[in-house]
Amino acid sequence: MTATLPTRWLAVGAAAALSACVYVPRTAQVYDPECRTMVNHLVLEGVQVAAIQRCENQACMALIVSAGIVTAATVIVSGSIVVVGNVASWLERKARCQSGS
Repeated sequence: MTATLPTRWLAVGAAAALSACVYVPRTAQVYDPECRTMVNHLVLEGVQVAAIQRCENQACMALIVSAGIVTAATVIVSGSIVVVGNVASWLERKARCQSGS
């Protein structure tokens, strides 16, 4: 069973969009006007680690699926780290700012 031309273009487009991206937490400095200090804030940053160049048939589909799974897993893990880190930073900042006033 061979793929039709639109199906192949869809697969190529999906491969280009996924291209083995991973998401990692990155620390950014932001100004907190309430406490008048610079604070660390975590953000998600997408990083492309590899590009899918040539793929055909079942190997192509497996490559696209695995790239999608890796991308989704890094979003979940790194996103959780960012949320927990930012909540902890916010709690610490609020405690420090209130004790300093």
